[in-house]
Amino acid sequence: MSKLPNPITAWDSPDEPSKPLVVLMHGRGSRETDIIALADHLPAGPVYAAVRAPLAEGQGFAWFANRGIGRPVAASLTETMAWFNGWLEGVAPAGRKVLLVGFSGGAAFAGGLILSDPQRFAGTAILYGTLPFDAGVPTTPGRLHGVPMFLIHGAADSVIPPELLKSTWDYLTNGSGAQTRAVRSVNGHSIGQDDVAALSGWISGLLDL
Repeated sequence: MSKLPNPITAWDSPDEPSKPLVVLMHGRGSRETDIIALADHLPAGPVYAAVRAPLAEGQGFAWFANRGIGRPVAASLTETMAWFNGWLEGVAPAGRKVLLVGFSGGAAFAGGLILSDPQRFAGTAILYGTLPFDAGVPTTPGRLHGVPMFLIHGAADSVIPPELLKSTWDYLTNGSGAQTRAVRSVNGHSIGQDDVAALSGWISGLLDL
């Protein structure tokens, strides 16, 4: 039986099950109340929710145990993905569109979810992060065939190892088969106004807003 805590969720507005759900996933050492503010700058129409990662770390929380930046421990990632999916089934049963938007460590977690079950989600955005390579989820050629993906990497990002950024970029724009919109930003490891505008356009187009 999992010893993980019950999920804590911040909503930008009361949930409406008839609307698409966009789940915002914070970075390592952060929390749900930080990233939910991003919803104020994203398109009206969906419901936005941010879930607190289940593992305490420093002054914040993490999605999985780490063996290095961008390198999840496989058993930990498997456990926390099951924990998240349990929460998701309660708020978004089959039939409700769900988008994932993850930043940094949250991007690796969102990537694990979409790689684990590509048909479960309407699309996933990877913001300043990497996919969880070598962490027990499939990264085989064509794994994300036809899946809408959004990717932003910063040219000045000094947090995520360059080889992981390159592997993620190459896989999502080529080997995965995903329908990826990829953006190279001049930023470091932070979300800028141009990034938000590009993400907003992707969400609007994907959900026909």
